[in-house]
Amino acid sequence: MNWGIIGLGKIANKAAETFSFLRQEGEKLTAVASRDYEKAREFGEKYGAEKFYGSYSDIYNDKDVDALYISTPNNMHYSEIKEALLNGKHVLCEKPMALIPSEYNELYTIAKEKGLFLMEAYWVYFLPGAFALRDMYKEIGEIEEISLKYGFYSEGKRRERKFLSALGGGALLDIGIYNLGITEMLGLENPQIVKTKVVMNEYGTDKWSETTLSYNNKTKVTTLNAIGEDIERVAVIKGEKGTINIPDFQYLTSFTLEKEGEKKEYSFPIDYNGFEYEVRHVTECVNEGITSSPIYTKEKSMDIAETLYRIRRLWNMKFEGVDND
Repeated sequence: MNWGIIGLGKIANKAAETFSFLRQEGEKLTAVASRDYEKAREFGEKYGAEKFYGSYSDIYNDKDVDALYISTPNNMHYSEIKEALLNGKHVLCEKPMALIPSEYNELYTIAKEKGLFLMEAYWVYFLPGAFALRDMYKEIGEIEEISLKYGFYSEGKRRERKFLSALGGGALLDIGIYNLGITEMLGLENPQIVKTKVVMNEYGTDKWSETTLSYNNKTKVTTLNAIGEDIERVAVIKGEKGTINIPDFQYLTSFTLEKEGEKKEYSFPIDYNGFEYEVRHVTECVNEGITSSPIYTKEKSMDIAETLYRIRRLWNMKFEGVDND
């Protein structure tokens, strides 16, 4: 499939590398677009794209581009996805796909009406380790408690981009989505928010938070995320019969299952950088003519979006230019 990329920051490099790796499987980076033509030209030449554009409208109108990978700031995703779909492009968009839950429903509706595939790029969901986790977690019985922690340090211009309210910034939407994604992998949906506490930054967005969720009044989930503080990425899933410990769960290349006094380690190597699995999935879905993923379903992505929205509303955290009520 012929791909285009919109937004040429750090994550776009990883996507472009993936398309190069998958070239023998039929994936091709055809065009890239930035609001800075020279940046687009430099990026495109680096990764072998045939075309580079200094405006997004040009790549929307490029008939040679089948699908777009969107990796711009959070506040731009909704409008760019909508424009891409209206111009006949399949879309894989970085998380979060939109800042308001109702916008998810609108975008999925447009995709279905146009017969185009749309998915939020939660790449971890498609890793070999994720499939193994979904197969094996029932070995520890009914899940009683989950602890999820994720934090990293950021400074300079990158810190500003991560935090600016006008860009839909903050730790919750940047990395909290990974925490909630693990609960969705385990079939946990529509949580109650038991309690939440937050530390805000000078930009009016969250730099640290801890939230306790309850699923079906049975499973307690504690999710902690921060930007500006190094916190070891770890997920601990406790069931009535055992425990699963996932180090560095953003990458999910290994986990340990402890049951009945025995501990067993599992390793799940990846082919390249991890993105290849979601790209393959997108192409499979397009070839099958379906408009949303049967694995990372629209319902799952919308459930995460709704939970993130409810949490930040409890903090009274509104995004500049987005939340007007």
